[in-house]
This record gives sequence, structure tokens and C-alpha cells, in this order.
Amino acid sequence: MKKQLKTKILAAFMSIAMLAAFATGCTDSSNNSSADNSTTSDNSSVTSEDTNSQTGTPEAIRDISSMELVKEMKVGWILGNTLDGGGKHLKGASVQSLETAWGNPVTTKEMIDAVVAAGFNIIRIPVTWDWSTGEAPDYKISDAWMNRVQEVVDYAIDNDVFVILNIHHETWHYPTEDNYEAASDRLKKIWTQIGNHFKNYDEKLIFEGMNEPRVIGTSEEWNGGSPATREIVNKLNFDFVETIRSLDGNNKLRHLMIPGYAASSSTAALKDIKVPENDDKIIVSVHAYTPYNFALSQEASASSKWFAQNKGHTNEIDRIAEDIKTLFIDKGTPVIIGEFGAVNRNNELYRADWVKYYIARMKQVGVPCVWWDNGAFNGGGENFGFFDRNSLTFRYPKILEAMMTAVNTDVDLEEMRTAPLQIYDNDKAA
Repeated sequence: MKKQLKTKILAAFMSIAMLAAFATGCTDSSNNSSADNSTTSDNSSVTSEDTNSQTGTPEAIRDISSMELVKEMKVGWILGNTLDGGGKHLKGASVQSLETAWGNPVTTKEMIDAVVAAGFNIIRIPVTWDWSTGEAPDYKISDAWMNRVQEVVDYAIDNDVFVILNIHHETWHYPTEDNYEAASDRLKKIWTQIGNHFKNYDEKLIFEGMNEPRVIGTSEEWNGGSPATREIVNKLNFDFVETIRSLDGNNKLRHLMIPGYAASSSTAALKDIKVPENDDKIIVSVHAYTPYNFALSQEASASSKWFAQNKGHTNEIDRIAEDIKTLFIDKGTPVIIGEFGAVNRNNELYRADWVKYYIARMKQVGVPCVWWDNGAFNGGGENFGFFDRNSLTFRYPKILEAMMTAVNTDVDLEEMRTAPLQIYDNDKAA
């Protein structure tokens, strides 16, 4: 990529003094823990790239609307439970300790290369910044963590695909009135640092302000929220957009994603999303694991079967698509299904039929979908694992085939709805 060539040329003329500065630039003086300082060599090899991202010449960025940009997107994959792992007990820990805390291996360029080679042109990179962030009032992100995030971003950028970079699994931005001021202050300071660090990247890098902002641990956590909590999310979204637009480099033209309350796909939550006016570079993020009983539920009553011929199985997908079209697309605001997926229940062929319908239905209204891959294949939890990061292969080739068929061809959904019912037994046609 052009950015890499520029940085190599720049590096060739750097003085010994500058090299020494890089050697000491991966420590975070605002963090009292010494863990980062003692292990910053773990996967944080960004050097001259780091300088170019902040002080070099901005990459040429196209001044196009987000509606135009999203039309170039096909289907996406998420590097889940990786840079968004860790926990309070690991605050200030090494980059590698955080990246592998939830059981996934260290991310490599070969992993991202393989995902892109399979046909994905969106890579979403969830990041929890909290465990590498200093205390108030500055909330300084450690250099080692910022550099590692950039390194992983560049794995995808070098493949010329779209990258969605966010803040994820954070626990400080509860959308309540009494927490708004503190949350707003921290949100602005975190995004100022991220925005400045990546200010020279072109339109392929998209910032997503929050993941699923919600009142965690309350009765309304997953029910779409209340008018009051939905309004606080709107206010935080506006703070995020205003912060990025206030920065230099390419940030005036940066495409920005904003969620509603919990990124919920409920009609009430979608209706209450406020999109900043006079800004054509805004994308709404919606998460939809549906139908719930098939895609996400961990209850004993959950179903491993899905049929396009069953309206009870397709109604919610269709409803979400129509809500998105009416509330956003028809008004000139694009939408991305920022997370979707169906857990493994030893039902690859049913999931393949489901994903084909889901992606094709969203494609009808111009909405690309991004699969949540947490790397989990075993155990009794949410096994959304899809791409095996150790073998660099997709564990479920029929699902991959169905995805790419939906993306690259015109699937006849009515034909799927009216076809003879297909029953599978042990992932084979009965």
C-alpha cells in the first residue's frame, strides 16, 4: 500500500536519535502498572508506521457519501474476543496477555489475508481500550496498545478492504442521565486519541463510536431501552461525531458508524435513533441475531432447525429489513448489520440456508452484514466460531458457500420460501 511505501522511504532517512525515540515510545507514563513497559515487544512492532499515521501526509480520501461507500461493501468478518478481551484483573498487562486472554491466538497478517481471500471485504476490529488506558482526567491510551491496534488494522488495510474500528466491551458509558457527563468526557478523550492516531488513513477506515451502549445488569438491558436511555445514546453519538469532526487529517471526511441503544434491532430502538444532520458520512449500526431461538438462545428450548418456508422463521428478518429501509435507507442514511450470526448446534446445513436468506434479504435493501466470530467452537457457550485461526481454514464451508452465493448472485427468496421443505439429518439431506 502507498502508506507503507511512504513510511519505508521516511524510515530510510531517520536519524539514530529518531530510532532511539521509537525505542522508548512504546511505554505509557500515565499507567502505573509496569506490565506494558516490560513486555511491549509483544506484537507491537509498529515503528515508522506509527509516525506516519500521526504526522505524515494524509492518504488521499474520496469525498463520497456513506451511501456510496456502503454500496462497495459485500460481507464482513469480525475479529471477535481478541483485541476486545481482557478484564479489570489484566489492566496494564502486556499486549499479548490482553490479546490472548479469552483463548484466541495472537492475530497474524496471514489470518486476515485468508479471510479476505475467502471473499470478505469488511473486517470489523473490536477493541477494548480500558485495560490499557490511564486514569482521569487524561485517559491516556498506552503507546504499546495503540501501536498493536494499528498493526492489526494495517493487516486489513494492506488488503484494500474496509475496516471498522470501535470501542468494545467498555463498561463506563452507561447511558443514564447521571452518568452522561462522565461518559461524554471519557468518550471524547478516547476518540480524540484514536482519531489523531489514525487521522491520515483514507475512507477504508471507519470509526464506530460505541458497540452496544446499554444499562448493563438492569431489566432494560436488552429490551430496546427506554426513551430516556435511548436519548442518552443519541447524545453520546453526537459527542463522538463532533469530536472526530473537530480533528484534522482526514477526519472531516471520515465515515462514522453510530448505534442505537444496545445496537438493538427492535422497532422502538430504531425509531429513536437520531442521525446528525448535514453530515452525509454517517452509517447506522444494527445488531441482529435472529430469529433468537435459532441464532442465539442458550435455553433448552432453542432450535437447531430453520426453514425459509416457515414464516415464523423469516418474519423477524423481513421486519428488520423493512424497518431499516423505511427509517434510514429511504432517507439517505446507510445501515450496516454490524453483528449477526447463528451459534453452532451441529447444524451447518440449516445455518447455511439461514445465512443465505438473511444476507440476500438484507442485500435487497442495500445493507451489508458482518459475521460475529468469537473463535469459539467447543463448550456450552455462544459458539460463533467460523474461521479457524490456527489452521487458517473455515470450519463450515457450506456456510461460507451460502454467504458468497447470497453476496455475489441474485438469490430468489420467493423460491426459497416456496421450495419443498428440506430436512437435514446430521448435516446431510434426509
